[in-house]
Order: sequence, then structure tokens, then C-alpha cells
Amino acid sequence: MTALRATGVRRTFAAELAPVRALRGVDLEVDHGEFVALMGPSGCGKSTLLNIFAGLETADEGEVVVDDLVVSDRDETWLAEFRRQHVGIVFQFFNLLEGVSALDNIALPGMLGGRSRSAAESHARDLLDLLGLGDRTEQLPAALSGGQRQRLAIARALVNEPTVLLADEPTGALDTAAAALVLELLASQHVAGQTIVMVTHDPGVAAAADRTVHLLDGLVVDAEHAPGPVGAP
Repeated sequence: MTALRATGVRRTFAAELAPVRALRGVDLEVDHGEFVALMGPSGCGKSTLLNIFAGLETADEGEVVVDDLVVSDRDETWLAEFRRQHVGIVFQFFNLLEGVSALDNIALPGMLGGRSRSAAESHARDLLDLLGLGDRTEQLPAALSGGQRQRLAIARALVNEPTVLLADEPTGALDTAAAALVLELLASQHVAGQTIVMVTHDPGVAAAADRTVHLLDGLVVDAEHAPGPVGAP
């Protein structure tokens, strides 16, 4: 079954010298439970495509469907509710709420998603324990390492049990050891059945995925399947 589908998606941005055609007619399908890496040079459109799947940007043309819901041409109120219920987003630079604790960074989105405070906090504690941050619940994000902040960001993205997890360069701001831990975490979520679409420029990071989709100049130019799970003979 298809979790995400883009059909004929185009996106052009206004620029001082000339319009920038970020996406030129992208067609892409991602199945439920699949882990897909989007690769390509800077400016090829991969982050724009991820943002359109998330409802953070709007396609100029084409249709975008997530979990059987047409995302194209929706108003911001609908899109905000859609994101709370169907999409988890992980950014390269975390985008955490710096003035509240690690626990509240997860619990608050859970409450917005419909949980009571007690249920949201209980679920947040479970996620923090799962991600090795159970002893950091009351700390502010600034007190955490880069790897810990990214794990916190992933916990926040998972709190409402999204259909799909969208990750934009989730290891780009991390050192090698922290990046390996984050990839291990994403892989464990994938094994548990989570659909993941991840933007990366690093072939080593993309190797964690089932399939790598290459973009160039706003078009899908290649899609290759991994030979098997990472570490498999």
C-alpha cells in the first residue's frame, strides 16, 4: 500500500535574477513501511519535495497524497491538523523549543494531538526512555549534546504516532558517533514498521534505507534498491 505519492509535482520560487524551478514534474511513490533516502546535489529539490509532503510548502502543479489524503490545495488550518495526525518531521538543526524541558518538548505536541496532559507526559517519558534520554527529562535543550538534541527531536516527531516520518538531513549537524546513533534509531523505527523518507547528501547515511531516490535539477533521475539490510551478508 502507498503511504506517499507525488504525481507531476512542480514548484518554482521567485528570485531576483530569474525564477528558480525547484521541482519540474516529480513522480514518486513510497510504500507503507518503506525507508527511502532522497539524494542529490544542493538545490536539486529534495528538501522542497520533503516540505511539500509535510504540507510546509505548496506545489504549483501536481497532486500530493499522504495516507490516502490529498494534501494539495489545502488551507493552513487543515494542513496544521494533518501534520499533527499524520506526519512527523525531523529537521537538521532540531527546531526544539529552547525555553522548555525535554519532557515538555515532546508532551506539548502530544497534547496538541489530542492527548490529556497526563497521557502526553506519560507517553513522552516512554519515548525518552526508549531513546536513552530518560534521565534528561527536566533539562533544557541547550544542556544536551547535538546527538541528544536530535534524538529528542525524533521523539517529538514520533509522539503522535505518524504515518510517515520525514527527516531532512537528520545527521548533517552531528559528529560521526552521534550520527551513527541517530541512524541506528531510525533503523530500529523502520524495523518496527515506520515509514521514513530521509533527505541526505551522504551515501553512507543513505545506505541505511531500503531505496535511494536521486534527484537532479528538480527531477527524479534514478531510484535504486539496497541489496539488503545494513550489515546483512
